[in-house]
Amino acid sequence: MYRKTDVSIWQGRIDHEVDSAYFRYHQIVQVEPTTEHGKIGLVGFSCDEGVRRNNGRVGAKDAPLALRKQLASLPWRNHVQTNSLMDFGDIVCEGHELEQAQLELGDKVSDILTNGKAIVLGGGHETLYGQYLGVRKAVGAEASIGLLNIDAHFDMRAYDDQTSSGTMFKQILDEDPNAHYFVCGIQQYGNTTALFNTAAHYNVQYFLDEQLESPQFNKDLTDFMDAHDVLLVTLCMDVLNAAEAPGVSAPSPFGLTAIKVRDILRQMVSHKNTVSFSICEVNPSLDINNQTAKLGAYFINEVIMNSFE
Repeated sequence: MYRKTDVSIWQGRIDHEVDSAYFRYHQIVQVEPTTEHGKIGLVGFSCDEGVRRNNGRVGAKDAPLALRKQLASLPWRNHVQTNSLMDFGDIVCEGHELEQAQLELGDKVSDILTNGKAIVLGGGHETLYGQYLGVRKAVGAEASIGLLNIDAHFDMRAYDDQTSSGTMFKQILDEDPNAHYFVCGIQQYGNTTALFNTAAHYNVQYFLDEQLESPQFNKDLTDFMDAHDVLLVTLCMDVLNAAEAPGVSAPSPFGLTAIKVRDILRQMVSHKNTVSFSICEVNPSLDINNQTAKLGAYFINEVIMNSFE
């Protein structure tokens, strides 16, 4: 189900009414989207049905609202100022209709990509599958898509009974011979041996959390990005250290620092072939003083600023 954005979400401090050098996000965002070329479109995915199916802690459906609220008052520090950021509202998962909601998200992402780039505010990490559907629809069947994931988990579980927030990458690789998967931040003890075996079977390129300072990581990431026509980036917030991101379904005591995630994100989204980004698994019901939502908003800001390069 589609839900238009509540305009009152985009509000905050105003330092100047007309001088754009003082503007913040709430003074820039356009909530009546147009079809102008080269813009960035935000769309929320209000859903945690995939997390529920994966036996996780639900609550991520409220993340799109929480992320917008935290983003609203951040300073707008970009030279592109007029009609550059558009809010396309939310796709809401009704009941247990996850697959239908993912299809609807795909259609919305595809529409946004017709004239710009798409940022998806999840939602559980099942958001990724809808994001992928939209990118594939927009670029056609023959284009090679590189799936870039910053995550503690592979999300390649079997889906014989039903799909979930832990199955999406296996679904895509089973369906799409022109999609390939690169994931970084994997935790050795956050994934079973069977999942490591599955990743090897599908020729997934992965780096453990402890390997991200190596020159090999930067080389392999660059080579992967350069080898694909289109890049899709997704960030699962449970890759972060639980002290920095407590409001997630599956917190990670040994997770990455926010600074490290920011560095990786900058590298991924600034590539010329990157067309879409999603942030997933922010759970406001488990957050502490909006700490995780605020960090998520800062990541979104990094993506937006680097996407205009």
